[in-house]
Amino acid sequence: MDTISTQTSLSGRIGEHAAAFSIRDIPEEVRTRGMHLMLDAVGIAFASTTYDFSRVTLNALRELSAGAADVPVIGMGVGLSARDAAVMNALLMHGLDYDDTHPRGVVHPSTSVLPTVLSQGSMLRSSGASMLAAYVLGVEVITRLASAAGGAFHQVGFHPTGLIGAFGCAVAAGHLQGLDAGQQTHAQGIVLSMASGSLEFLQDGAWTKRIHPGWAAQAGITAATLARHGFVGPREAYEGRFGLYKSHLGQDFPADQLVQEVASLGETWELLNVAVKPIPACHFTHACIDAAAALSRQVDVKALRRIVAKVPAGVMKTVCEPVEAKKAPDNGYEAQFSIPYAVARALRFGGFDLKALDREAYTDAETVALARKVECVADPDADFPRYFSGEVELELADGSRLSHRESVNRGAGTRPIGNADILVKYRENTAGILEPARADQIIEALLNIESHDATELLTLLNQKGNE
Repeated sequence: MDTISTQTSLSGRIGEHAAAFSIRDIPEEVRTRGMHLMLDAVGIAFASTTYDFSRVTLNALRELSAGAADVPVIGMGVGLSARDAAVMNALLMHGLDYDDTHPRGVVHPSTSVLPTVLSQGSMLRSSGASMLAAYVLGVEVITRLASAAGGAFHQVGFHPTGLIGAFGCAVAAGHLQGLDAGQQTHAQGIVLSMASGSLEFLQDGAWTKRIHPGWAAQAGITAATLARHGFVGPREAYEGRFGLYKSHLGQDFPADQLVQEVASLGETWELLNVAVKPIPACHFTHACIDAAAALSRQVDVKALRRIVAKVPAGVMKTVCEPVEAKKAPDNGYEAQFSIPYAVARALRFGGFDLKALDREAYTDAETVALARKVECVADPDADFPRYFSGEVELELADGSRLSHRESVNRGAGTRPIGNADILVKYRENTAGILEPARADQIIEALLNIESHDATELLTLLNQKGNE
């Protein structure tokens, strides 16, 4: 039986927590890590400005913004309306699939919450401390709501970053707008009708996943603003008869885990469990990439007869199917979600970097031939979704076998990507785009955000590369 109070809904409990939340409630370790996660997302955004998807999206959003330029766009030298800027900044942070992930929730939290905070902060002229508090609050809400599902949203075709992200964005936007507990509850109920995100892009490498976190940000800002003006939303956004979990995962969805996740708000900090990506590809591919890279130093790929990649059963639909498309990606996005291509690339070149997304890389005849030898199988020993493990087994022409297993993917659990590593990644992502002095200015502003405000920060981030 569901253990939900008939007096206070779960959105009400989150609303009460959000209304009382402040920067003083956040431990120093969490604040410091949060600022570094922000820096990681911003570095990725600058890297994305050089790709076609960013220019195409900006052109469309400038048309939709109809001349409004209220909020600056990272690295593009232009502004957009507040909601369109949130969409654009989120696309820049998520477009290369290089952004952070909460493993247990299988969700990318920063890429929707941070753009929400930047847009709202810019419009409201918020202090850096207020923005940091709203960011941490949004991450804590998203990671908990996603974790309660245990990876189940992926199995029925929904992308949690867009779907669940909208609720965290509504709470974060509401916090900056000063919503009380009741208004926060309404905002979550309102955004229930706006939250979305389909995994159909996996069939052909379409661009739609890139827009999911921005749409979550736009929905969250809209819902919070409507609630502040008195718009009424459903009270039981999560546990209701047609609430988020029962409508998407079935009427038999057990609520106990959801209740526990909400109850832990303010007691434990899921932000500390957010994993930074060391590889620009779907997080589900990372362990197999690292396993293949380790094996690449031991074999001649021309001598390989058979390649088996073991992945958690829960990720097969995402990175192994449809089989033929995964073995011969037709675009860079499809390549980022392909175990066969990722393993082949790592076996040939000892890793997977942004160059692997170039057309000449994923259409290379030798790499495609190697990818066609990769067979994906479900790993019975995977500890998913706690970790995104992977194992690669090789059979050589002489009958000998080699294997390498990565039980814990880099960036998660006992293998964290530290704050110093984030600085290295940031510099790699901005190299050739930002002059070193300007890159340093951004580091200072973000890692000391409590001493700055939204206007200062957005002005600094908005300048085009090498300006």
